[in-house]
Amino acid sequence: MTSDGTNQQSILKHPAVPWVTPFLAFVAILSISDYLHFLGRWEYPLRCGFLTAVIYHFSRRVLSFRVVSWTGSIGLGVAVFVLWIGPDLLFPGYRQLFSGTVLGTLKSSLPSEYHADPMVLFFRTVRAALLVPILEELFWRGWLMRYLIKPDFLSLPLGAYSRSAFWITAVLFALEHGVFWDVGLACGLIYNWWMVRTRSLGDLILVHAVTNACLSFYVIWAKQWQYW
Repeated sequence: MTSDGTNQQSILKHPAVPWVTPFLAFVAILSISDYLHFLGRWEYPLRCGFLTAVIYHFSRRVLSFRVVSWTGSIGLGVAVFVLWIGPDLLFPGYRQLFSGTVLGTLKSSLPSEYHADPMVLFFRTVRAALLVPILEELFWRGWLMRYLIKPDFLSLPLGAYSRSAFWITAVLFALEHGVFWDVGLACGLIYNWWMVRTRSLGDLILVHAVTNACLSFYVIWAKQWQYW
């Protein structure tokens, strides 16, 4: 075997791979989304299929869907959804203050011709409510929050706490959400706190899934496409 092949094998065996790879695949898809429009409406099921395959192939051995607190996680997920849309309901136009800055623009990534397409809306909801919670919780609170404390992150339990790791993870999570950085920061702090409290990846996936499912249904019902 060549040295390149040996290096590739060693990289794939790195302990961070199951925790990081699905998130990187998600970011990669977003970065080339403008080049995928030739697929038309089939872009959306194909995206979901690709992300599902990546999660299954790389992360199935570290995934746990065991939930410690069903009531707490579901209730917290709904509360974060209310927090997410609250500022825009209370202060219409408030979000425009951040649009067009380094944080990005306030617009939907879903083309208007798909706003009434059942298949597209279904797969967009699947991605938001099922796949994104898995890949983001693996990365942000499964890996990064521990890695910032100690590079040998597997020697630490889920929910291990240090003030710097807690806040850095929340701030980076906020920046990921662009013009929604403020509610993203609040959301990141709440999710981080819930991980420290439950020490359960399953609970974090559930709370994140509930938030995103509520937001998805709200987007479709109220036609507030800017959240998508």
